[in-house]
Amino acid sequence: MLLLVFFPAALSAQEPGAQAQSVLAGSRIFGVMGCGGCHSVNGVGGTTAPDLGSIEERQTFFSLAAAMWNHLPQMSAQMRAQGTTAPRLDPWEAGDLFAFLTWLDYFEPQGDAESGRQVFMDKTCLVCHQVGGVGGVTGPNLDFLGQYGSPIQIATAMWNHGTAMSDTMRVRGLGRPSFTAGELRDLLAYLEAASPDVPARPVYILPGSADAGRERFTELGCIECHSAAGQGGTLAPDLGRSARYRSLIEFAAAMWNKAPGMTGAMERSGIEVPRLQDEDMADLVAYLAALRYFGDAGNRSRGERLARDKGCRECHSAADFAGAVGMDSPAAMVAALWNHTLVDDGGPAAHADDWPTFSAAEMADLAAYLQSVGR
Repeated sequence: MLLLVFFPAALSAQEPGAQAQSVLAGSRIFGVMGCGGCHSVNGVGGTTAPDLGSIEERQTFFSLAAAMWNHLPQMSAQMRAQGTTAPRLDPWEAGDLFAFLTWLDYFEPQGDAESGRQVFMDKTCLVCHQVGGVGGVTGPNLDFLGQYGSPIQIATAMWNHGTAMSDTMRVRGLGRPSFTAGELRDLLAYLEAASPDVPARPVYILPGSADAGRERFTELGCIECHSAAGQGGTLAPDLGRSARYRSLIEFAAAMWNKAPGMTGAMERSGIEVPRLQDEDMADLVAYLAALRYFGDAGNRSRGERLARDKGCRECHSAADFAGAVGMDSPAAMVAALWNHTLVDDGGPAAHADDWPTFSAAEMADLAAYLQSVGR
């Protein structure tokens, strides 16, 4: 599905005024800007720059902004060697591009089908479920998950059928299994391998709408027990913590493992246990991901010190910063840094030896300072 990155289209970023950054618009920006000529995504694309789909740690806006800035000398040199002109970025393009880059681990790496077969047996799934004509018939046939499954659909199915499955297991004297993210990833690989072949291509549920997810988080009663971004209940974990679930598979495993406790708490509180559609789950996941999109807020005072200590003030005065136009958002700051460095000045080659680098936290502080003086 990430091949859509390399299909340049007339469409670029969203129109200004859209309510949230768009992952799909960002994928088009990635293609139109020619990023795929140097960078690959999960093995697809160029080989002269790092594969952006193989970054281990979870990315935030400011970690990506810092990485982009730190590598500008190398990017500039590579562009010159290829005779490539750096394209100009506007704030909405920068925001959409970074939204896409934070979602590069949306599609999970392939699991091990043989290990998944062992999970299917060890966890007694085959007692009730059938795959490829093998297994029980008490529960739904799981061939459809192998044909069309994604972590979003797995999480939805585990939530919707969790109570009924738990009741059936209890009646039949079966222990309710738990899953690690790795086990669930391997199980999905097994379901795909063991399911009958079908001519249709897999249908994946793409990243949903963070705005719709925020509304659903309240409407479904999640906020009664869970807090997010510092708002909500305290009976259950805060789902806005940046490092809570690294991947969608981890999220899907948690939906299964914690379902008895969650549904029990909802019933005791008089909250109806909702039945979710795949789109509902996609929107909820998008909202929870958006909560850690920017990471921790920056500090203006620290940012001002950084501007001095990192040498920014050797070329730029405070008046230069104060007179900067269009620095009213982090995405606008990234666009301004890109345009000023690569487009207007022709690249940072002259400063490659003493090019200042920033951590994600430092970039957040610098953004806070630039936004405050730019106002």
